[in-house]
Amino acid sequence: MLNRSKKELQNRQDLMITADIITNKASVLDLGCGNGNLLHILKAEKNIYACGVEIEQNKLLECVKKGVPVIHSDLNDGLDDFQDNSFDFVVLSQTIQAVHRPDKLIEDMVRVGKKVIISFLNIGYFTSRFQLTFYGKMPVTNSLPELWYSTPNIHLATICDFRNLCIEKGVKITEEIPFGTHLNILAKFWPNMFAPTCVFIIEK
Repeated sequence: MLNRSKKELQNRQDLMITADIITNKASVLDLGCGNGNLLHILKAEKNIYACGVEIEQNKLLECVKKGVPVIHSDLNDGLDDFQDNSFDFVVLSQTIQAVHRPDKLIEDMVRVGKKVIISFLNIGYFTSRFQLTFYGKMPVTNSLPELWYSTPNIHLATICDFRNLCIEKGVKITEEIPFGTHLNILAKFWPNMFAPTCVFIIEK
């Protein structure tokens, strides 16, 4: 089962980056942890203390099968059940655009975690801009594959928008890791235009 988790994780570069950032024996809270692949691997390879939060019942069962401790909860209800600085890392992977109040969730995350790792889908990516400009419709890309009426993403934003939100909330961005596919070099120099996804490390 561990090999399966590793194979599935390889399809998500943001999760691979997140796994590299997290240190040995750290305490990790993974919000919207899905089927628990990230925590499953980190428990086995870095001996972390793991806790996941997930709302979908089928994904909760997958976590349990992998031995990943998980709480059934809706992120839109906040993180009041968690104490201040109770985790070394709080992780949110490609989920912030799907919650009702990203700003409130970020406030909670930097309260609960000493460091916060957020991977972010960038609507400012050049292919999205092209579709909006020349076709006049909401973009459909590899990172945003759903049509506008069926997407769970309700707060799409650019990398610049996310940076500005952090400034507004007094949150410090300690590292920004933009990445793409064949445009990785351009993504590093002009992330808001050429990075479809970006991993941020933030803290109070």
